[in-house]
Amino acid sequence: FPPKKAATAPRIPPTRLALHHFDVTYSLQLRDQWPSVRAGLLCEQKYGALLNNFSAVRHVAQELELLNATDFVSPAPKKEAGRGDGVSPEGSGEGRTAARAETVTRAETSPPLRASIRSNIRCYTFPRGDITRFRPARPDTLGLLDYYLMDAASLLPVLALNVQPDDFVLDLCAAPGGKTLALLQTGICGHLAANDVSVSRTKRLYQILHSYVPREIRETVRVTSYDGRDWGQLEGGTFHKVLVDVPCTTDRHSVMEQDNNIFHRRRTKERQMLPMLQLQLLMAGILATKPGGEVVYSTCSLSPLQNEHVIERAVEVAETQYNISVQVEDLSHFRTLFQDTFSFFSDCRLGELVLPHLTANFGPMYFCKLRRM
Repeated sequence: FPPKKAATAPRIPPTRLALHHFDVTYSLQLRDQWPSVRAGLLCEQKYGALLNNFSAVRHVAQELELLNATDFVSPAPKKEAGRGDGVSPEGSGEGRTAARAETVTRAETSPPLRASIRSNIRCYTFPRGDITRFRPARPDTLGLLDYYLMDAASLLPVLALNVQPDDFVLDLCAAPGGKTLALLQTGICGHLAANDVSVSRTKRLYQILHSYVPREIRETVRVTSYDGRDWGQLEGGTFHKVLVDVPCTTDRHSVMEQDNNIFHRRRTKERQMLPMLQLQLLMAGILATKPGGEVVYSTCSLSPLQNEHVIERAVEVAETQYNISVQVEDLSHFRTLFQDTFSFFSDCRLGELVLPHLTANFGPMYFCKLRRM
């Protein structure tokens, strides 16, 4: 008898499909950096411990410091203060003057981080190359957990948002809730709306708020499950600051986990439609912002199609379809402030991109700040 033929093609795991896709596309984008980034994606992720300012436990910072972890956020103002004083090592005379002029211009166009640093966010990380794991979070006497473990790079979009006292803030795609929790740690939001289209993911957001935030603060957060794309129609021109942390290919998850993997064959169409969804969400975020307000767009993908291209398209659509002028803000000082903790991609055209690296295995995390004029 002739050998039987398989009725269906052999199933290729979505993790392998994802890795093949990334090998083809990211090797062109990242060139000789891709092997290092690839190794980082395939190894255990590094975490940061976001301290819970609502917890009654006071010795946590001291405990973490004894383990050689440091708060990567707090030292930033000192670096910020010294940023304009340095001399460019490349040359003298004209080069120095140009560098200083650029620093002045940059300082004028992007407000210093001091305000967001002063806003009480503290996140501890272990040094480069140190792969120590944090212990699980512990409750205080009221049952509030002492810290939240997250990819420390996920805090960068929140710091970039630079929340000011009494700002009305919208977290448009808030679940599972790490960035919402970080926004609450600032202690200065005048009003915080946290939205996520997924009802099941919104339950996870409620759980995090319940585990970390006292009831009187929790009750001031408005949690909703609207389709974020409709927010511009629901509440246009309302918020001072909007965070748009969009669904994406979640590159690290895609190469590591079979469950809920967007590279599953049945989700091909959904994956191809991501840039359109991301653009619609970013547009809704821009429309929800008051004139003069700011939007931070973020993904956990390395893909330019989901990152810079979405930004460029949004600026264009805002201008042509809504007659709204949107300015991309310069965040290059983040590279200087946080270069000891994260590996940044130096060739990002718009915004900033944290690359996974074996010695600092955070990210990927792309973030870009827009101002509605």
